[in-house]
Amino acid sequence: METLQNLLQRFAARHQALKLFVLGALAAIALPPTDLWPVLFITVPLALVIFTRESQSLYRRIAWLGWLYGLGYFIAALHWIAYAFFVNPERDLWMMPIALGSLAAFMAVFWMLAILAASFAAKRSYPLWLVVPATLAMAEWLRGHLFTGFPWSALGQMSDGMFGVEQLASIIGMTGLSLMVPLWASAIYGAVFETARRRWLAVALLITFPLSLVWGQLRLASHPTAYVPDVMVRLVQPNINQNEKWLERHARKIYDTLLALNARPSSTGKPITHIIWPESSVPFLLDESAAGRAELAKAMPPGATLMAGAVRRSAANDQAQYFTSILVLNDQAQVLNHYDKWHLVPGGEFLPLAWALEPLGLRKVVSLPESFTPGPGPTNLEIPGAGLAGMSICYEAIFPDAVAGPSIRPNWLINVTNDGWFGKSTGPYQHLAQLRLRSIEQGLPAARAANTGISSIIDPLGRVTFQSLIGVSDAYDLALPQPVSQTTYGRLGDCLFFVLLLVVIGLGHFFKKS
Repeated sequence: METLQNLLQRFAARHQALKLFVLGALAAIALPPTDLWPVLFITVPLALVIFTRESQSLYRRIAWLGWLYGLGYFIAALHWIAYAFFVNPERDLWMMPIALGSLAAFMAVFWMLAILAASFAAKRSYPLWLVVPATLAMAEWLRGHLFTGFPWSALGQMSDGMFGVEQLASIIGMTGLSLMVPLWASAIYGAVFETARRRWLAVALLITFPLSLVWGQLRLASHPTAYVPDVMVRLVQPNINQNEKWLERHARKIYDTLLALNARPSSTGKPITHIIWPESSVPFLLDESAAGRAELAKAMPPGATLMAGAVRRSAANDQAQYFTSILVLNDQAQVLNHYDKWHLVPGGEFLPLAWALEPLGLRKVVSLPESFTPGPGPTNLEIPGAGLAGMSICYEAIFPDAVAGPSIRPNWLINVTNDGWFGKSTGPYQHLAQLRLRSIEQGLPAARAANTGISSIIDPLGRVTFQSLIGVSDAYDLALPQPVSQTTYGRLGDCLFFVLLLVVIGLGHFFKKS
């Protein structure tokens, strides 16, 4: 043990800034789709060795090291964003390093503040290995809520490949897992470096990891997937090239593709009851086009209901407002209801600080003359024949509080997306993994239609019962899983996360100077 400690101390002696940047980048491979989570049990203890060595340094030095640690992580974790700028490279490619670099640099500020807070506590004799997970988890919670929020690559998402550990999301949510995952990894440091009393605490915390794994496996085994009778969902994946999507000359071909997939005979022999088209699937304003809806009515299976991702226009104060929406239509192509996206993508669907950035040549990636208008908030819609559905569009699925309305619990979740921007990068796989967590958190099945990317059906314990290939045009006829009883997280939200946070901080206080 002493030899290992000496080796690790020598590791921390030089080039701390570079090493922390690399350790942060390596930690990102614990995320899906690689799911190499054991690397976290190496990179986190090594980072703690460096931060412990530097814990008495000036705060500006600690801030710099904490920011570099976060920068390495977020550049590696969010690199898939760069793919969007290759869709129209002549116009957008020059913005790619600015957009990715700025986003990663800003996300790293949250980790910098977390490391600063942990170092402040360490100078008052709190165990650094115990408070770093707590401050990082709080920083991740803030990252998901402040400035519209962006919880992509949250630490809790590393539970995706942990053989059942992600089932804890049904109790503590992704936010709670964002505390437990780094806590388990940092406990390795405590077990190696700490005094006997603190070492026993680290070992006790480590034991909760296999216990969580076993509990998760038992939960999965005790809830086999059951299906809703008389409901057959068709997921339409047209695989429209992103370069063609908004060009008027391709509108006819795109709509013909959608109609053909919509009208295809059932592959199961059972009647199609519900059809889902992906985000912004229709290259025109479907609700305003009588001719387009007349064609759609001819392609609708009798009695079926269509949920179509579409752009919608509304006039307010004599000025047109555009929404990215889901239209609910009956088999006569009459619009029954709609849902408007309320968590818009910064830089994609609206440009933050447009007054300052547009004169510099920066613009939205989505080619509309105006920014989209956000909808009123999370909403459940009544879907004929399938009850209430929690609606979300694209990256709204990464927000635990955005997938269902707050009043009555829905029966299922509907997510429409267009991951065609990101090719076969890690982005579409991480997007799907986050919808899996939403299903586990809420105990609800999810149906997801992608233009291309990954269309899927997910059961209420997060098991993917169907997953399409990327780059394929097809229609998939699938049974809809039944929900399970409302989960603890569905009832309490992030309350237990804050309880866990207080427990960890309390342990840090109890084990001061011991």
